[in-house]
Amino acid sequence: MSGTMKKIRKVIRTGTLVGLVTLALVVASPKDGHAQENQLGFGTDLGFISGTSDGTVFALGFNLDYYLAQAFSVGPMLLLAPAGDLTEVAVAGVARFHVPLGAIRIVPFTGLGFVHADLDRGSGAGRVDESDTSHYIPLGVAVEFPVSRNLALASTLIINLHDLDLKPGVVEDDVSVALLFGIRFEP
Repeated sequence: MSGTMKKIRKVIRTGTLVGLVTLALVVASPKDGHAQENQLGFGTDLGFISGTSDGTVFALGFNLDYYLAQAFSVGPMLLLAPAGDLTEVAVAGVARFHVPLGAIRIVPFTGLGFVHADLDRGSGAGRVDESDTSHYIPLGVAVEFPVSRNLALASTLIINLHDLDLKPGVVEDDVSVALLFGIRFEP
């Protein structure tokens, strides 16, 4: 098995474990149908990240929300790009404001964390096998469409600010844009 496949399997196992643990926490928490103070919510997304060192890549996103107030939550966000030549893992602590607007909720958010990228492209003399770790600042907004009292469909746009340098021969990766679609489990 190649080194890239091992990395991909490790990222998928880690993402699955994080997802299962946070889902168990959400299921175990008491629910009354509305986001209340000191309760947990969970979200998961699928989509794409554009502007990476490997062009546009498939992405998985996970987030956990701890509600400090009905309209404000904090928690970790994990963004994975596990396929192709680029393996990228971004983790950040994120603050979110939940603004109800009629039948939808607008959720602007920002955070701070780190991102690690590993690019393994080609073979022979032109082979690129580089990795780098950088700060990570996600700036984003989600639009949530409630389906039931505890479930919402979401569309998320994230501008990712970082300073990845995967040289030789690869352009610097300072900004990427993620478009994700997913679900939110709310308290």
